[in-house]
Amino acid sequence: MLEPVKDVIDAMLREDLRAPRKQKHTIDRILERLAGERDFEQTSYSTVRDYVRKRRPEVELEERQRRRRLEGTVPQEKRPGEEAEVDFADVFVDLAGQHRKCVLFTLRMSYSGKAVHRVYATGSQEAFLEGHEEAFAVLGGVPTVHIRYDNLRPAVRQVMFGRSRIESSRWAAFRSWYSFSPFYCVPGEEGAHEKGGVEQEGGRFRRRLLVPAPVVSSLAELNERLAAVDLAEDARHVHGRPTSVGFDFEQERPVLRPLPADGYDTGMDLTPVVQRNGRITVRQCYYSVPARFIGMKVRVKLKANEVWVFDGREVVARHPRLTRRYTYHDILDHYLEILLVKPGAFAGAAAPAQARAEGGFTKAHEAFWAAAKKKAGDREGTRMLIEVLLLHRQLPADALVAGMAAVLKIGSVSTDLVAIEAHRFIENTPGEDTDAEGVVPVGRAEPEPAPDGPGGEGRRSSRCTPGACRPICGPGCRT
Repeated sequence: MLEPVKDVIDAMLREDLRAPRKQKHTIDRILERLAGERDFEQTSYSTVRDYVRKRRPEVELEERQRRRRLEGTVPQEKRPGEEAEVDFADVFVDLAGQHRKCVLFTLRMSYSGKAVHRVYATGSQEAFLEGHEEAFAVLGGVPTVHIRYDNLRPAVRQVMFGRSRIESSRWAAFRSWYSFSPFYCVPGEEGAHEKGGVEQEGGRFRRRLLVPAPVVSSLAELNERLAAVDLAEDARHVHGRPTSVGFDFEQERPVLRPLPADGYDTGMDLTPVVQRNGRITVRQCYYSVPARFIGMKVRVKLKANEVWVFDGREVVARHPRLTRRYTYHDILDHYLEILLVKPGAFAGAAAPAQARAEGGFTKAHEAFWAAAKKKAGDREGTRMLIEVLLLHRQLPADALVAGMAAVLKIGSVSTDLVAIEAHRFIENTPGEDTDAEGVVPVGRAEPEPAPDGPGGEGRRSSRCTPGACRPICGPGCRT
């Protein structure tokens, strides 16, 4: 009974393969269309139902088999130095004690398989441009024909018909600077096959070299490791090739387009105003600057992994770039002048807490602070600690830590003695009455001055005798 309309029913079922889930043909709708469009009413509901129940999975299977035959891959022949592929991939990193989601930038040469990998805090336009600049510097040139991309937001503002795209202005300026052409893949899963080399490379690199998640203190440290790994991978053989990646790349290197004489500034310039709390707002995140700039506009260079703050041409603050909105990064040194006036705010301030978490505020600082508060009270003791923290601007941190340890060992909290011991640590010239480590023995902090009146003969005052302070300062002292 259904023989005259089987092809018509099959066509309806094929339409359902591309239709939304809730807008597919029901048995009633099929009967209505057969009656209205074909004037066919010689069958029952159950007959059509049984046919559709059997035929629908067969139509789906036929469609999958047809598409599988059409979606086969075609081997490609690449020429040296002509093409490359770029992609971003998610990667997790244990960064400064936090498990962070970052992005892995990969640029892969299509002929040799030579790849450059870098990790950035976000997939921002700054990271996109900086990744290219790093890759071109490593390769020593630029591909001569084009670089393949999917429709990444840092590059493409709008997808038009075919392969036409409206590009972002900074991306258009960047690729004009380096004189290369982009090749934009078809949107969706089909486009991924047009740059399958870098898709596979990103996954292979992440599985083999970033598992388990790398533990680093900064992304700069991680990228130094990746640069060494990229260099070592020149000895790797791509499957099916008798020669190594490095050997094949040597054929590409001479034919790459030369780099321009000057580099490209990949950072973004901003001019935020420093708020009363000593912070600026950049991309809905907060960064501290020195207190003297409160109320002023400062120039900020937003880079892929860092935020630089300038006073003229001088960098006055550098922060790691934050990725979560409304988070902050404070540097304790920026608030010291304010805290010197308001020492009571030190204990609950955000900057010291962050310095503790990052290791800048050490156990030696804590011990000195506790001893100073015990000897001079909370307010004056905190001021003494802040004076020591101000010494960090002129002296290395390890020298000041050694200076505080030496001063605490003799039971003193003098900031002047901390500076003296720090200088001794730097010069590495122990005094004549010091122990093997160059620390003044307990009870010999400084020479005892001669008492006035009779009985003071032979005990000259350290305030008027040249060189009498050597047990503290060392033999190089000229005070």
